[in-house]
Amino acid sequence: MSHVTSPTLQTVHADHRRVGLIALWAVQLALAAMFLLAGGSKLAGAPAMIALFDGVGIGQWFRYVTGLIEVGSAVTLLVPSIAPFGALALVATMTGAILTHLFIVGGSPIVPAVLLVGSVTVAWVRRDQISSALSRIR
Repeated sequence: MSHVTSPTLQTVHADHRRVGLIALWAVQLALAAMFLLAGGSKLAGAPAMIALFDGVGIGQWFRYVTGLIEVGSAVTLLVPSIAPFGALALVATMTGAILTHLFIVGGSPIVPAVLLVGSVTVAWVRRDQISSALSRIR
């Protein structure tokens, strides 16, 4: 028995892929904007960020490292070929932020949790790019 795909079915499938790609880019753009702002405020020395990292107790150098990771990852989210790697860096960073809020400085971990979900989503949807890059390294 031969399998024939109707042009209508192909069009519907293409439309779903297009909608999915637009949604992925919307998430990536929103994350990039949020992390550019958050990382930029850390690098600029916003008083709230200085106070937050004083509460962490490691030193202000950690604020600069975190800001650089956030800004650098935000930029990678805008480049399709490296976006999943920026998302992975943000997954690790937001996991640390959630743990810091829960166990060290207090406050609500809701914002980092939402950013974590967005970062995991980008990494998951682009997981084939990660697999492909890892296989080229081996």
